[in-house]
Amino acid sequence: MGTVPVYRWRLAPDGLATRRQLRALGLRPGGQDVAAQVERPRRRREPLVAYLYRVEQAKPVRPMTPAKWAALAKANAARRICPECRRDAGYVIPPSLGMCTPCAYPQAQNAA
Repeated sequence: MGTVPVYRWRLAPDGLATRRQLRALGLRPGGQDVAAQVERPRRRREPLVAYLYRVEQAKPVRPMTPAKWAALAKANAARRICPECRRDAGYVIPPSLGMCTPCAYPQAQNAA
């Protein structure tokens, strides 16, 4: 891959979009190479970089199959089960705690 054009923030030409912009249009890059990049300057740090893809070469997003929906539901349900008490917490358990709030802070439950 050769060098790609670099544009300043908000100065990219029409017909180019980031992955998020493509997704909002219901598209995906579809295997195409990066067409350009946008750099957003920051103070005392490296600039933020976003890669741009050609909209006319983008392909439609693949639809979710019933098996993919089922796998996603199973994965999300597993994130809600507390490993300590084995109950559904009703929310996604934070990785910082590693367990539901009542198991992480049992003294707070007794004080109330």
